[in-house]
Amino acid sequence: MENPAQEIYASREHKQSRYDKRLILKIVKEVEQGLPRKEATRIYGLGKASLDGWMRDYGSPEYQEKIKHRSYTNLQKRTIVTAIEQGRLTIKDAKTAYNIKSEKIIRNWIVQYKSEKVEICIENTSPMAKDKPSSKDLEKAALEKALQQAELKIKALNTLIDVAEEQLKIDIRKKSGAKQS
Repeated sequence: MENPAQEIYASREHKQSRYDKRLILKIVKEVEQGLPRKEATRIYGLGKASLDGWMRDYGSPEYQEKIKHRSYTNLQKRTIVTAIEQGRLTIKDAKTAYNIKSEKIIRNWIVQYKSEKVEICIENTSPMAKDKPSSKDLEKAALEKALQQAELKIKALNTLIDVAEEQLKIDIRKKSGAKQS
């Protein structure tokens, strides 16, 4: 006795032929309802790219929104990296707290911001020092102090630009590449 609810789909004649549209929609619906993609590819003998394309083309708007890649602003990235560097969060905690897909993304941010981070070093001299600093040493110290202040200003301006870009939703920094007419 045959089950009337069971649908019969046209089978593929060879690998180059297309899948039955009803089968595609059934698979998409099953994945949206929680069937893991890996399992769907195994059960139906699909390629991963085929299923990804079907989910993109035939998936419901709710599902599309759920799997949408999340982007983070420079300010959010700096906040996360700073919290990790200060020991307030571990990389694993940050991944969970900010719903970030992988720890590798956070590690890349850390490398990126370490390369542009400005370390401020304060030189402590011994109070018992008896040598009078020479004019060259005084000039060097003044230049170092001016450099530190300039680096602080740069860091502050970068942060201000990040905040302005996030709040005003406009690109302030000039992007490299071809000129547009």
